[in-house]
Amino acid sequence: MNTQEELNYARIAKAIEFIKTNFKSQPSLDEVAEQVNLSPFHFQRLFSEWAGTSPKKFLQYTSVNYAKQLLTEQKATLFDAAFETGLSGTSRLHDLFVNIEGMTPAEYKNGGAELDINFSLHATNFGNLLTAATAKGVCYMAFYEEETNAIDLLKAKFPNANFYHNVDDLQRNAMLIFERDWSSLPAVRLHLKGTDFQLKVWEALLKIPMGQLSTYGKLAQQIGQASASRAVGTAIGSNPIAFLIPCHRVIQSSGNFGGYMWGNTRKTAIIGWEQAVVRG
Repeated sequence: MNTQEELNYARIAKAIEFIKTNFKSQPSLDEVAEQVNLSPFHFQRLFSEWAGTSPKKFLQYTSVNYAKQLLTEQKATLFDAAFETGLSGTSRLHDLFVNIEGMTPAEYKNGGAELDINFSLHATNFGNLLTAATAKGVCYMAFYEEETNAIDLLKAKFPNANFYHNVDDLQRNAMLIFERDWSSLPAVRLHLKGTDFQLKVWEALLKIPMGQLSTYGKLAQQIGQASASRAVGTAIGSNPIAFLIPCHRVIQSSGNFGGYMWGNTRKTAIIGWEQAVVRG
């Protein structure tokens, strides 16, 4: 792992946690910089390099009031989101990651028996990430703090599979989502272990445009099961693909960001980063 990237993310995460806790008082640049033991100048530069926007703008993007406004007004249209992120059109935005293949009943039941799974470790804007893929597609992506525990969690998902610490093209394609230029992204294939209901929810998550948010209730309506908000929330909590399947774009109807499997601070960071990218 890149030690400097880990240190930078740790500083940004600490700053974001401070912003989340104190957003009502709209802390100044000096106040936030002091929390991470950097001069205002160096903190502004580091934060802008990481997020592509100033700490002040990021604060606006991640405030609860902004989330409420986004939910009620949804000013950024699907076309705007596609155009501003460098994509050729709305269909390209939707089709990036919808090539989902569910595992066969035998694969599902037997814990991945006879599956060969390559996995690799990467440093990203949002911390360390483990990515794994079968011959058919990416089957697992998860942020982690401790490497050994991360690998153990992967193996627990597929207890009977064969594992190889190796980077393949499927993983490389998936990691391109963390780049700012999406104009030449290849389609990413996913090979997922889940029930029919979970697969339906995960596919619905893929249709939330970058820079927009949804709620559990709205997602339940979109899959034709308006009374299943709680079940939708459970399926979202079982999402095996961090970031690529954007469960971070689902928040509470109150406007609060709510929980996230890989940490609330990381969820806030991702939402703010996407807003910064979409709005240039």
